[in-house]
Amino acid sequence: MSADPRRAALEQLQKALGHKFADPRLLEEALVHPSANPRRSRAKSARQKSTEAAPALRDYNRLEFIGDRVLGLVVATLLAERFPQAEAGELALRYNALVKQESLAKLAQSLGLGDFIQLSRSERDSGGASKPAILADACEAVVAALYLDGGLKTAERFVRRHMEPLFDNFAASAAKDAKTALQEWAAARGLAAPRYEVVSQEGPPHEPHFTVSVRLGNGEPESGQGGSKRTAEQEAAGRLLARLESGTP
Repeated sequence: MSADPRRAALEQLQKALGHKFADPRLLEEALVHPSANPRRSRAKSARQKSTEAAPALRDYNRLEFIGDRVLGLVVATLLAERFPQAEAGELALRYNALVKQESLAKLAQSLGLGDFIQLSRSERDSGGASKPAILADACEAVVAALYLDGGLKTAERFVRRHMEPLFDNFAASAAKDAKTALQEWAAARGLAAPRYEVVSQEGPPHEPHFTVSVRLGNGEPESGQGGSKRTAEQEAAGRLLARLESGTP
């Protein structure tokens, strides 16, 4: 009897991930795009006469939700370890560079995840296996599967192996100047330049401590602190940019 090709493919992927799953169904679920979920399709067309609850959907949406949080925790911890002297604003910029969609899609491509994701025929024909949004979501779902099957250490080991080499490349360039990055973000959207304001200055003249706020237009401000106005401005800019890029007004 010939081996199940899907099972063989999952075995291959487990080797690439560096983890043998105790429950392979977690990995399989992490690779099912909503378009290929038969339960979702049936739910749209069938009229249920039974009052019993429908079975849980088994595409990667729930795992992607978990994986986003696990990935965030691990990456933030690794950045704090690697850059112990960095201000929070700089860490925020590095963090955003690492966990943004484009970065996760590249990680997924390096693993060949597109070859394993189950898609509807129409989605695959439209290039779904190479779409950055789908690859990034599947990557986060795989992180969740690793976490649920092997614990935080397993997920951390995976993230560390694949993301640490990026720390000194594009993540470093993203953190070069938070004020410049925020100004470029505003200019690209036709907004006025960021406005900075010294909220407070404490401490003796030889060792001052500044708190500075920054805002764009009428948006909510963010604040930063430091031993100089520039340092405080950089932290405030980094915090505001991190919030804006996360989609929070």
